Amino acid sequence: MKFRLALLVFAASLLNAAHAAPPPAEDFFGPSSFGGAQLSPNGQYVAAKVPAKNGRDMLVVVELATSKPQAVAAFSDADVGEFQWVNDGRLLFNSTDNDLGQGDINAAPGLFAVDRDGKNFRQLAQRRASFITTPTAAQLLPWHTYMLGQRGPQDSDSVYVRSVSFEPGGAVRSEHLLRLDTRTGRSTGVPMPGKVQRWVLDARGEPRMAITLEDGKSTIWFRENEKWRAITTFDAWVSAAGGFTPLDFDSEGRLYVAARHDSDKTAIHTFDLAAGKVDPVPRFAVQQYDFTGRLIRSGNKLVGVRYLGDTWATEWFDPELKALQAAVDEKLPNLVNLISLPRRPEAPFVLVTTFSDMQPHTYFIYNRETGQLNLLGQSQPKLDATKMGRQHVLTYKARDGLPIPALLTLPGGAKLTDKLPMVVLVHGGPWVRGATWGWSADVQFLASRGYAVLEPDFRGSTGYGAKHLTAGFKQWGRAMQDDVADGTRWAIEQGVADPRRICIAGASYGGYATLMGLIKDPDLYRCGVNWVGVTDIKLMYGGSWFHSSDLPEQYMRYGMPRLIGDMETEADQLMAVSPVEQASRLRQPLLMAYGGADRRVPRAHGTRFRDAVKATNKDVEWVEYPEEGHGWKLPKNRIDFWTRVEKFLDRNIGSGAALPHHAN
Repeated sequence: MKFRLALLVFAASLLNAAHAAPPPAEDFFGPSSFGGAQLSPNGQYVAAKVPAKNGRDMLVVVELATSKPQAVAAFSDADVGEFQWVNDGRLLFNSTDNDLGQGDINAAPGLFAVDRDGKNFRQLAQRRASFITTPTAAQLLPWHTYMLGQRGPQDSDSVYVRSVSFEPGGAVRSEHLLRLDTRTGRSTGVPMPGKVQRWVLDARGEPRMAITLEDGKSTIWFRENEKWRAITTFDAWVSAAGGFTPLDFDSEGRLYVAARHDSDKTAIHTFDLAAGKVDPVPRFAVQQYDFTGRLIRSGNKLVGVRYLGDTWATEWFDPELKALQAAVDEKLPNLVNLISLPRRPEAPFVLVTTFSDMQPHTYFIYNRETGQLNLLGQSQPKLDATKMGRQHVLTYKARDGLPIPALLTLPGGAKLTDKLPMVVLVHGGPWVRGATWGWSADVQFLASRGYAVLEPDFRGSTGYGAKHLTAGFKQWGRAMQDDVADGTRWAIEQGVADPRRICIAGASYGGYATLMGLIKDPDLYRCGVNWVGVTDIKLMYGGSWFHSSDLPEQYMRYGMPRLIGDMETEADQLMAVSPVEQASRLRQPLLMAYGGADRRVPRAHGTRFRDAVKATNKDVEWVEYPEEGHGWKLPKNRIDFWTRVEKFLDRNIGSGAALPHHAN
């Protein structure tokens, strides 16, 4: 009896230990259980992407009044990729292969259409280039035909699609626009005003604007009476007078744009097409941020705006929709609840995408008439949101006084003064916005292992106005790097981070900043994790016989000399901040990971630095995923990489680390 009782106690202790253990890496980085959803134009059906029995993603349609699901499209050797409604009865989609990395992909996405009941399936575009013309191939559009993200009128069997022309390295040179009948496969082209990079459809779903890029200049064109006329031309890479971004048209033909108009930050303005001028009075602005987002349409009316502030939010213009948002928020408190409306509100159903800093994306259908909320799907159902870390939106001062926005994520139950081991996670780009409040698998995985995570939006990051952006020009390894170091010191001064246990990490530009941080501020960082990071600035400015880059030729010729530096006139300055030139100074433990098929930051960046640093540093771990590109697409590689990161951090700043008694 005592022996049996001892076994029960032992079993209970194992169970408690299992409950106390953090979730496995598979729960964070494994395949998603739900690939998103879209309402039909009339709001009576919802299409969603879910795993089939063979593990491949398939397309299903649910009739919302009856909750009856119908599988409508699947592949035995591929996955359904992007999808969109053509009209209430038909869908357009392409394919992908979730089992292949970038280097092993040997087919294009193709293009397919099917009715919502699974009938009348038709292939519309090839998945491979055809050198031998067959009757079947002649009926298909070429492999470089892609979906257009914008919704058309959704009242016929026709859609607009893009026929893309590529540069030798893989960057987009221009996009042709085709009107495609999804039942017959016949298409007609739209005349182009030049090398179009983006098209804008009007309220009727017809092409009304185009943006071209030539000789480092962007030109915005307006189409009327089947003819194009130029509205404005401006510098493509640096904010300049006359520049704006077309957003949408209302039913009266009024154009809404995102523009600075003598302000530091972009806002929504109207644009007078006849006079060619931006209305100086903004229609909508986001406090402290540039406007990023889109206008929301219901029927022929613009009824709201989806925008990015600290996180994604919605401003409704219509009182009924404001009440709808309040009703949904009451049922889903303390969460971000993004409501998607059908194009024609003929049914009571809306789609709700909800998330928080602790909860991964979850999808619901809400019935406006009954107030009933039904779960549709969860992206990562195995994770317990209540045990995730909390994110704090903050700002600290750089050494020159510039405010630096940042996110700080603490492990569950931790306090701001706990002096935790910390990972400084530097975003890539660098000309993007990095820190946005919301769910992040990378960050939450680190927090679940007991680490605080600091994500600085150093100068040069977008979304915070022209001053913050331009302050980062030609500041790689200089003021941009100092901003990251100043954030690290701020965390130490505030008692957030243990100064003996801080690691810097990041991908792409973040990988570059990791190496420069270890070299420039060795007193701050005990270790570093660099994946797919730039190490040799010379390699960014052109390909060679052993590697090629997918950076656009226009960007390399006109953008990089102004944003990063001129390789001819400022070569010495660039070499001074090129990590490979000073690899011998990096003495801390380093984990490096690269993709063998990466064309953005080719493998040579990794191997050159690895060989240089190993001459003076024996604590360098190298991992290569031969089939991967610029980041990890395959779940097995994501799981492997982050498992390696977990072990690396534990050895150097975690519970398994041998630490000095005092900070350096």
